[in-house]
Amino acid sequence: MRYYLTDKVFNTYFSGVYNGKIVFRENYVELHSVDRRTRVQLKAHKLTMRNEDVIDETMIDYAKIHSTLDAYCECKWDTDRVKLANGSIYERYRKFEGKANGKDVTVYLWAQRQCNYCTDLLVCNNEIVGFINPGRICSEITVLEGFEDVSPLLRFKEGNLSEAKYGVNPLGTYMVKTRDGVDLATLVFLPEGMPEGTKVPTIVIRTCYEKETDILRTWHWVARGYAFVVQDVRGRNDSGGAFEPFQHERDDAYDLFDWIAAQKWSNGKIGMWGASYLGFTTTAAATSGHPNLVTAVSEVNVGSPFADVIRRGGAVSSWTLLCWALAQSVGNRIDYDVFLGSSVSPEEAIRYRPINDIATKMIGKRCGPWDNWSKHYHYDDFWKYSDNTLHAKNIKIPMLIMSGWYDDDNLGVQETWRFLTECDVPGRRIVLGPWEHHLNSWRDCLDFSFGNNAIDYDFDTRIIRWFDHYLKGVDNGEDRKPRATYYVEGENKWRTSDDWNPVESKLTKLYFDSDGHANSSLGDGKLTLSVPEEEKTDNYVFDPEQPCSGVIDITTPYKCSERQLRNDVLVYDSPVLEKDVPFAGNVSAEIYASSSAVDTDFFVRLSDVDEKGVSRNLCNNLIRAEFRKGWDSPELLTPGKVEKYDIILQFYGFVFKKGHKIRVEVCSSDEWVVFPNTNTGIDPYLDPKPVIARQTIYHGGKYPSCIKLPLLTE
Repeated sequence: MRYYLTDKVFNTYFSGVYNGKIVFRENYVELHSVDRRTRVQLKAHKLTMRNEDVIDETMIDYAKIHSTLDAYCECKWDTDRVKLANGSIYERYRKFEGKANGKDVTVYLWAQRQCNYCTDLLVCNNEIVGFINPGRICSEITVLEGFEDVSPLLRFKEGNLSEAKYGVNPLGTYMVKTRDGVDLATLVFLPEGMPEGTKVPTIVIRTCYEKETDILRTWHWVARGYAFVVQDVRGRNDSGGAFEPFQHERDDAYDLFDWIAAQKWSNGKIGMWGASYLGFTTTAAATSGHPNLVTAVSEVNVGSPFADVIRRGGAVSSWTLLCWALAQSVGNRIDYDVFLGSSVSPEEAIRYRPINDIATKMIGKRCGPWDNWSKHYHYDDFWKYSDNTLHAKNIKIPMLIMSGWYDDDNLGVQETWRFLTECDVPGRRIVLGPWEHHLNSWRDCLDFSFGNNAIDYDFDTRIIRWFDHYLKGVDNGEDRKPRATYYVEGENKWRTSDDWNPVESKLTKLYFDSDGHANSSLGDGKLTLSVPEEEKTDNYVFDPEQPCSGVIDITTPYKCSERQLRNDVLVYDSPVLEKDVPFAGNVSAEIYASSSAVDTDFFVRLSDVDEKGVSRNLCNNLIRAEFRKGWDSPELLTPGKVEKYDIILQFYGFVFKKGHKIRVEVCSSDEWVVFPNTNTGIDPYLDPKPVIARQTIYHGGKYPSCIKLPLLTE
């Protein structure tokens, strides 16, 4: 069937760089792509639907849009919020005024709601004239020919960005040798069309996810005059050696930088980008102190393994670690069916014992990293070598750090910012949004709805400006921006601050209190602004074979109400709030507790309770009691002895609304986060028989157990 979009020609751009033409034919969609090296227009070919997370020739799934084109073309864009026949929801967001094809026009940007990986729309005179994927390191903006100047493409003409005037010249794969003789597969791309002999700065990625895919998101950097180098870390894809996560990333990066600096096309200036594990490789590279590394952008970076992804809080991480480790162990390329839990059972994996044999049960073979980690239960030289906090003093370069409130590596990012601050690294900046691990991808999460501004349309241009300034010396003001940019949910506004924690926040303690029966949300636990004079206790029994269980997606604002009905969960509530209470910054807890066991775990969770009594997770974390005095100072408990526990939770920016309550939960398990402590003090990899622990939380008097919230004062 024909619609007004049929046979219309759209130009598509990757981060402001022309990438071809999209045409909606009557029965299919075609892409007239360009050769990225020569910039020559190629012949058209049909596009087919694909998985949402695939980035190929396009980021937007035009074939999927075409499959319900009637829903888009028959929509009446005459209200501020519409629901299409295919279920897609849009809200009118921003306005662009100017000329298109010689005529004065007004174009509205419509923000997609209640979805992940949003595709926003441009609408003029009740007809769609553009499609937008705001993206992360790369955006895609597709507009009807002639409408470029009434679209977000305008932002690529602002901020003094490097001009995108080059093609992409793939030099091929080089095997770069490390100091211990391992060959690492390394792809090199240079700007095509530069005068012979031109030396350029280099942007580097080091990945465990197959290097070939990264150019699909980053070629716009090359078009702006950067060399781009992407390397498989050892043991992955085409690189030699064995994959030992976290262990070689500092030295291997240093050796790569030596190689780059010696190339005839290199001007000696190197920048690095990375996210997730690639964020760890980026941060580890920064701790190498290499003289040619002049800046780095690290997003959602994994933290030091003992404190974060492998041994969260000193315990043994469960599904978030297992899915990744097992997926990396099926072969030398990641198995996404394992990673996503579709070819193995997550429930069976986290409950299988002994934990040493989970890999054999789940994927039919041993997992090298898992076996290696099991040999180092305590924090020893093995962990110290990959602990970035011990090497942070070597970081002398400006770093841009980015993460979100629902990033499952939030604690790793928090660790990175902490040591950058402690070392007073010059030029450091942080951007924190209401996002998951895949940044800049949604405006709604479960029951929480954010503003249309939750998608940051300056995301990729910020990264370009950052590299332009520090690698090319462009005076674009990036070195004069506020140190912290962050989003406050509930207020649904972006704020800036001279630091993080925000200088406008005040750390406020909410103290635990009860009459001795804080068990469950039906108990008498409460929070107060002053230390209760009378010392009291709350007690619960922790049975490792009956652990608390949250949800598999542990970082969303999921409902906690059901788990908070358990008798082995202590709950402390504030009074019903008489006004909005905003906070932003790092959250922590100080609790005083004893146990009948020689070792155990203590979890603390902060949640928001609405007028209907529904509790939603905000942030949480735990500490394994044995490591309460530090990773390098393990000490088992004396049963019955009161000990102090300092627990760092994830950072957050949020408004507790008037009529809601602030809730703090204390318990001893969450099987989706870590394997339950056996309470024996015996290495859990040795499969000890669990024992029941009787826990006591002390509050009031000389035991000021509390949660510490950075409340915003202005």
